[in-house]
Amino acid sequence: MSSPIRETLIFIWEVVKIVILALIIVIPIRYFLFQPFVIQGSSMEPNFHDGDYLIVNELTYRFNQPERGQVIVFRYPLDPTKRFIKRVIGLPGETVQSKNNRVYITKDGKTTELDEKYIPASTRTPDYGPVTVPAGEYYVLGDNREFSSDSHEWGFLPRANIIGSVLFRLWPLNQLAKIEKPQYLPAP
Repeated sequence: MSSPIRETLIFIWEVVKIVILALIIVIPIRYFLFQPFVIQGSSMEPNFHDGDYLIVNELTYRFNQPERGQVIVFRYPLDPTKRFIKRVIGLPGETVQSKNNRVYITKDGKTTELDEKYIPASTRTPDYGPVTVPAGEYYVLGDNREFSSDSHEWGFLPRANIIGSVLFRLWPLNQLAKIEKPQYLPAP
């Protein structure tokens, strides 16, 4: 075999090896650990906006349960082909109620108003409840409460529908940030 043909074949083989190695590394990360999510709509404003590019951590909930305040991505219960983003508000066994633009959580007979500093004080939260969250399900709300299709409209979110928690916002670049869970005071 002549030298130029042999060198070309060696080059092609090296490229194929690099592509295979890249796929072996990238595919498991993309499908089992982290995945991108682009926001469509205004249900999470003012904290997240249409077109924001997020990274979702799929690994967290394989070992831990969702916590109040975490922003999650999930398969919409009424159409699992659609993915939604919302904030976890009510945990299994808790009673959730909204009245006079405030959200209340009742657990073990103790009712606490959520201190939701992440949404503007002028945000109107529709009245609903009280409703008790069943075992294995969650109550989720969008931050833009008046314009969000969420648990107050379609009911509880089954644990099995949760894809993962939002880890980072990568776009727009001027809002690049790790997404933290808010601290509620006092804790229910």
